[in-house]
Amino acid sequence: MDGVKINLKVNGQDISREVDSRLLLSDFVRESLCLTGTHIGCEHGVCGACTIHVNGDPVRSCLMLAVQADGCEVKTVESLIQENGKLNHLQQAFSDNHAMQCGFCTPGFLMTVSGFLEENSNPSEEEIKKCISGNLCRCTGYSNIIKAVKQAAQKLCPIKGGNRHDKIRWPKC
Repeated sequence: MDGVKINLKVNGQDISREVDSRLLLSDFVRESLCLTGTHIGCEHGVCGACTIHVNGDPVRSCLMLAVQADGCEVKTVESLIQENGKLNHLQQAFSDNHAMQCGFCTPGFLMTVSGFLEENSNPSEEEIKKCISGNLCRCTGYSNIIKAVKQAAQKLCPIKGGNRHDKIRWPKC
């Protein structure tokens, strides 16, 4: 193998590895780092199951090479759990609203929605539908996922009209 050395931060931890230049980021995360929460579905970027964050943006890790993540900050679904081991507000909302059945698509939805709620903590139902439109689920029919996102947003900003990223550092809720 002609390896390429990459350095990146994954879920807050500095990582340095030698990888094959053709290795997909999804395979690197799952196989080299044993972070198996990132699922591989279609391997064409269509289903969204492999969504992770790279430098704060949701990306399809099956469409990105590991070498392209050199110098980047990567967050996987494992980064969402609280330090005390409890579910975060978004994970809890998915559980409360039965927004998962088989669970295969859930990590991709969580990573897509977590980034979305960082930018828009008071989304309309139409904005939620647009956000999740790139993720496929064959079990839930999406209505419970929408309910879960609404609940998570309510935890972030309990009174309509506020937004987490207003000029002040705390929510104007």
